[in-house]
Amino acid sequence: MKKTLLISMMLTALIFLSNCGPSYEVKPVSFKSPDSFDNATSVGGAQIGAKAYVNGDEAKEAFGFDIRKAGMLPVQVVFDNQGESQFEINGDQTFLEDDQGNLWPILSNKIAYERATKYAETKEMFKEGAYKGALGAAAGAVIGAAIGIITNEGVGAAAGKGAAVGAAAGATLGGAGAYGSGNARRDIIQDLHDKSLQNTLIKPKSLAYGILFFPGEAKSAKKLRLQLIEAGSGKIHVLNFGFTQG
Repeated sequence: MKKTLLISMMLTALIFLSNCGPSYEVKPVSFKSPDSFDNATSVGGAQIGAKAYVNGDEAKEAFGFDIRKAGMLPVQVVFDNQGESQFEINGDQTFLEDDQGNLWPILSNKIAYERATKYAETKEMFKEGAYKGALGAAAGAVIGAAIGIITNEGVGAAAGKGAAVGAAAGATLGGAGAYGSGNARRDIIQDLHDKSLQNTLIKPKSLAYGILFFPGEAKSAKKLRLQLIEAGSGKIHVLNFGFTQG
């Protein structure tokens, strides 16, 4: 009976360990050519399409963490610039319109980074040092009990030794890699910076793509109002991309 219970504990712990972990995963966001978007439009030799990540599950799958719960509504914009002009997005005059007619400005990079890192540290993830330390102690206790079964050592004594070893291992696994640390914060900031389309020049004869981060307070996305400026001439283009709610 005791062996069966301990084996059950081991299996439960293994399942728990395999399914739990930090939810921020640095991953690339795939994209499609603008002509595959229903809202694709052309200006100055460039074809442009946009996609809003309103659905939380879809956004989480694309970005590696629950970016909607972190307080952002990401909009991907893709350019296929076959013309001779170079374009720049005017972030101050680019807005997301929701279903209620509210207009939302682009989040500054600073606010977007703060929302992502705050969410990573407090709402979705454990600080990895404490998290792994606790799991290490729990796993160590189960492993120690298992050793007791195999060696016929007193189960209580073996479990105690295993817990001590597990706690030490967990503390070692935490350390500098914790999500509360400066290194992890920089990783998150760098990841969002790499995905951001702000302050990016769309050069001639090139394919460009990236994300515009809008406030998560917007619960829906009806239309993106995007202002582009042609470098050199200063000519301004105002484009509107409608979104199909699905």
